[in-house]
Amino acid sequence: MRKLATIFFISGAPVLMSFNAPVSNAPSFKNEAAPVAFKVDGAKSKVAWLAKKVTGSHNGSISISGGDLQVDGSTLKGGTFTIDTRSMTVEDIKDANGNARLLNHLKSDDFFSVEKHPNATFTITSAKKKSGNEYDITGNLTIKGITQPITFPASVVVNGNQLNAKAAITIDRTKFDIKYRSKSFFENLGDKAIYDDFTIDVELVANK
Repeated sequence: MRKLATIFFISGAPVLMSFNAPVSNAPSFKNEAAPVAFKVDGAKSKVAWLAKKVTGSHNGSISISGGDLQVDGSTLKGGTFTIDTRSMTVEDIKDANGNARLLNHLKSDDFFSVEKHPNATFTITSAKKKSGNEYDITGNLTIKGITQPITFPASVVVNGNQLNAKAAITIDRTKFDIKYRSKSFFENLGDKAIYDDFTIDVELVANK
């Protein structure tokens, strides 16, 4: 009887082990590569601004101090860039005194308060590819320490180790507490009124 019991136990062990072995139904995932960071080249990137008033307009430039853009293959996924507000220039006024007067006013607390807020930033929250190189970009724009969401179309081209992006962005200055001579807040301004919207044309160059 002992021999029979021993034989039964040994022969039955594999069967018991097969019942007791855990079965994993968890799906297997392949490791997905993380998006690659492209560093914004401030020296090659540029921003041109245009602001209009009842009697005309002014334009100039401002520098990008840095940033990173996240790319998956050839598709933009996210990122951020920073503008140095202290680098603002006026290009349409050729008279040195007149140029300096407007520039100093734009840098003052009536407008961008550049000493208190030397940086403006934009952070992408959504990059929706429409077709080809065209995107709808949504993100958070911070000016004078105030953050507001904005959406705009952009063209983004990734060629090897370089990314080139272009966008024309319309900004309502009053959302960032820039209300000087705004008809939305002050009456009877006449031809002294300055329109609320201004535009920036952004060209970014970034490298892997």
